[in-house]
Amino acid sequence: MARVTGTAPRRNGEVSFWWSSIGRDAPRESLRGSLDADVVIVGGGYTGLWTAYYLAEADPSLRVVVLESRFAGFGASGRNGGWLTSAIAGSRSRYAAAHGRQAVVDLQREMIHTVDEVLARLAAEGVDADAVKGGVLSVARNRAQWERTVAAHAEETAWGDPDATLLDRDASLARIAIADTRGALFSPHTARINPVKLVRGLAAAAERRGVVLLEDSEVVSVAPGRVRTAAGAVEAPVVLRCTEGFTAALPGLRRSWLPMNSSLLVTEPLGPELWEEIGWDGCETLGDMAHAYMYAQRTADGRIALGGRGVPYRYGSRTDADGDTPPLTIRQLHTVLTSMFPMLRDVGIDHVWSGVLGVPRDWCAQMNFDPTTGLGHAGGYVGHGVATANLAGRTLRDLVLGRDTSITTLPHVNWAGRNWEPEPLRWLGVQAMYAAYRTADRRESRSGSGTSVIARIADKVSGRH
Repeated sequence: MARVTGTAPRRNGEVSFWWSSIGRDAPRESLRGSLDADVVIVGGGYTGLWTAYYLAEADPSLRVVVLESRFAGFGASGRNGGWLTSAIAGSRSRYAAAHGRQAVVDLQREMIHTVDEVLARLAAEGVDADAVKGGVLSVARNRAQWERTVAAHAEETAWGDPDATLLDRDASLARIAIADTRGALFSPHTARINPVKLVRGLAAAAERRGVVLLEDSEVVSVAPGRVRTAAGAVEAPVVLRCTEGFTAALPGLRRSWLPMNSSLLVTEPLGPELWEEIGWDGCETLGDMAHAYMYAQRTADGRIALGGRGVPYRYGSRTDADGDTPPLTIRQLHTVLTSMFPMLRDVGIDHVWSGVLGVPRDWCAQMNFDPTTGLGHAGGYVGHGVATANLAGRTLRDLVLGRDTSITTLPHVNWAGRNWEPEPLRWLGVQAMYAAYRTADRRESRSGSGTSVIARIADKVSGRH
């Protein structure tokens, strides 16, 4: 096959590189007819599977059924950038305003623990997810970004990450050779993972505990005591919705969580000469301090997977067609890649894909359960779902079982947020927000001044911070 270079990827969509490189398992059975259970979970991604796993572990007598519209890991769980991060999925200031500062510090400490909990569970279940706990490096490439990095360091240490470290230019370049580096913020509390190896191993571990996982079973309605698909229904006293970025497709929930689009590319494997030039020996996850930020990892097979927003939102809360990604987004991602790594200008793109993540209007995650109706849900992870979904699974377990634990009092538990605006305001607002962030990034890069007032206004209007 001819070598692919520039912005012409060898594959586009097909759900994700992670799935195409590993291959699908044999399809599981789908729901046909009626079924009784103790707990029915809608959504076969990280949140639904971790919840099922922990419930079955806590009480093996429970009949736990998971309904997935396509196949386990079809959504963000099989498409994300592979960051198992301790970053909080929500606004610290909002959580603190409602529950006090110490509650947010407790949440941060629990997120740090959650990274280790996931790694320990993978080891105990014999799941090789290419996990390397190399930390996260957030690089600054101009004056404004460096000022935000210094401020972020103070904020991280104040809110519960005592291990956050400010790196100067040389220390940052010693980790990863990124063009125009000014310095970076480093935290050890993040691991690189292969998302599909994690979700596939988790699904198998849940099934070994007796969980019934039904695929190709798209849910059409959720109500107390009953979940319906086109081909049948499951009746259960506990109904948990774990649908994250696909929540808007359910009746009555179109404006609840916005399905924010995120896109990734993965390069062809890099040779030893390029890796010697780049470094990245610690397999840190990589981000930056831009407003329209990027995220990346060095994969286990020697590639760079890099993502960003691209087309941030589709009108009417629509989702993509199996990850298909438009040419403009591919060019934007390639520009970010070659700007940071000029030595990769002639390296080919092997695969591009997209997916959606759930964004509440106040940008705060929710882990909610109402014992009077038996209805619960978790999600709205604003891009930090790989680890947060594990905490959600443990939290829903404790809420369903009526346990009063340290995690059931964290600030995102039974958190209520307002709906997004109706269309076309929703679409116009998101497009304007990311246009403003991109404009702010360009101005900061050219001017060498501090954080753009455009970005500050966008933050305030969007409710992002």
